Amino acid sequence: MTIILDTDGQARKFDVGSQIDISIPLRFDGPQPNAFGVDAATASALGDTRDGSSVNFDRYTFIPHCNGTHTECVGHITDERISVRDCLNDVIIPAVMVSVEPVKMDDDMLITAASLQAVVKPEEPAFADKSVSTSKALIVRTLPNDDGKLTRTYDANNIPPYFAAEAMEYIVECGFNHLLVDLPSIDRLLDDGKLICHRIFWNIAPASREIREAARVNSTITELIYVPAEVPDGEYLLNLQIAPFEADCAPSRPIIMR
Repeated sequence: MTIILDTDGQARKFDVGSQIDISIPLRFDGPQPNAFGVDAATASALGDTRDGSSVNFDRYTFIPHCNGTHTECVGHITDERISVRDCLNDVIIPAVMVSVEPVKMDDDMLITAASLQAVVKPEEPAFADKSVSTSKALIVRTLPNDDGKLTRTYDANNIPPYFAAEAMEYIVECGFNHLLVDLPSIDRLLDDGKLICHRIFWNIAPASREIREAARVNSTITELIYVPAEVPDGEYLLNLQIAPFEADCAPSRPIIMR
């Protein structure tokens, strides 16, 4: 089935039968991604039909921020407890996906403003008119891209790429309300709690944990996605699905349609 969506005055056709799931399946009984060295996500059986139970039912233990694809809101860094359910009000979101190769700086790999400016053009139809209230999403796939991202462990011995502050400022300047990345964090994995890019994205003052009037409370960050190599860069329609958690973060399943 094809749908036609008018976004920012531009009519676009999307094939809803060609949806692509860019979340990482969380396999409780197998290899899985892990950030910050937390315990692996686990499942323990409370009932098992193989053992005579009438039904299968398990207890699941996991940390959404670290164990798989998740979407987080400004409540992640504020004293005020804010739920991602209240912040994510968009159902269908125009999105643009780009592939970016991080640049080596000192001992780290950074996604720079220059790298993004080479592939993200503010004048393009998908997000040019910032006077229109339509929310917009940016999906960033880092290079090299391989399926090792489905099960990779990120810790002090394996610091992944992260965004330079100027790159995050450019993302906000372009008017993106939702950011999706194949990294465990948009900031350096171990940055002494500064979370500079998180604060830039949500417009929270440096080192502050307070919501200010201009904070971007309806913007979200989705981390630990995986976009297969055969999926081309370009414009998509995004359906960002989250578990209905009353929490600053929830497991999520972003679906894109070309």
